[in-house]
Amino acid sequence: MIGIPTGVRVVVATRPVDFRKGAHALAALASEVLSEDPFSGLVIVFRAKRADRLKLLVWDTSGLVLVWKELQQGFFRWPPITDGVMKLSPLEFAALFGGLDWTRVQATKRIHKPVVAA
Repeated sequence: MIGIPTGVRVVVATRPVDFRKGAHALAALASEVLSEDPFSGLVIVFRAKRADRLKLLVWDTSGLVLVWKELQQGFFRWPPITDGVMKLSPLEFAALFGGLDWTRVQATKRIHKPVVAA
């Protein structure tokens, strides 16, 4: 399991990409087609035509990191295929990466903090 620190943006490229592409080609794709800066520290999730594979691209301040995952059984629950990107919360990303239905995950609700003592 890959944990994403709080505050890190996670975006999903909703259109499938050619999985023969490496880190530099995916970074160029993120920049040119998705209008995202792959060197800003965000996590970019790419999907294959086959729903059982994904690639993650992230800049860790010393280089590009490319993670490739293929599920042994089942498939990833992907958003509909459209142009552009979709943002996920770290919790939704963890569910997607784990092969779970990320649409069923709900972020914990914040407790309202009183501003005036009663």
